[in-house]
Amino acid sequence: MADKATQAGTPVSDKTVSRWLDSLRIGFRKMVKTIAGGASPDREQQFDLIAEHVDRYQSAGNPVLSIDTKSKEFLGQLYRSGRIRTTAPFEAFDHDFPSWADGVVIPHGIYDIGRNVGHINIGLSRDTSRFATDSLRWYWNRIGQQCYPEATSVLLLCDCGGSNSASRYLFKHYLQDLVDLIGIEIRVAHLPSYCSKYNPIERRFFPHVARACSGMLFDRLETVVDLMRRASTRTGLRTTVNVINRLYETGEKATDEMKANLRTIFDDVIPRWNYRFSPIERH
Repeated sequence: MADKATQAGTPVSDKTVSRWLDSLRIGFRKMVKTIAGGASPDREQQFDLIAEHVDRYQSAGNPVLSIDTKSKEFLGQLYRSGRIRTTAPFEAFDHDFPSWADGVVIPHGIYDIGRNVGHINIGLSRDTSRFATDSLRWYWNRIGQQCYPEATSVLLLCDCGGSNSASRYLFKHYLQDLVDLIGIEIRVAHLPSYCSKYNPIERRFFPHVARACSGMLFDRLETVVDLMRRASTRTGLRTTVNVINRLYETGEKATDEMKANLRTIFDDVIPRWNYRFSPIERH
């Protein structure tokens, strides 16, 4: 712009042009993700239903858990974005080839809305429906039931896709097994399609985990565990971390027998996103 102005007979420097642009509030900006990839006709109604569920569960003293899986990360000397204060930069490979990694970590997060406490189960293989429900089982047996000894039901808030997809029979199958194991009803309310960013765990927990890990090398599993445990806020957020060593394989499909034996209790309103499982009565 300075060159063009000079060619037109008004010699100016690039710094002068920068000041002009600043005065017009024309600055450098990044792209923002504001355009929804799609829309759902039941979007607002589902958010209203979720709000009602949360109010009812919290009033009754029952847990409301927001769940999701963070993006897979590689272990080893691979580059990670972010900056930290240090006397010298960490050194990483000049290329981010997955074959150069020493392994992967798949963090499955569970955020207790009422207690403002987060937990992460780190998987070491694949993000599958069985991994997601195993994560919930570990959490409930070691943390959840101690915090809610009188609970009669658990509310899960989760996205519509991924390992806990609203359309996955496998997720429902393993969730039903979990309900029978712990003996407590679980209600599921999925966030509307294209609205995963409004899942509470995405706004109240994962950003603080990302901040604790920003700019640090994930050189060893122990490093990842230690960094994620540091995720906290001045308003009381604390984080616990566990590692699930079981190997999970992708490609598992729900059998006809699994589908036939499902005891899903669908709600009358938007049943594809709202349902529950009750444990088998034992005599």
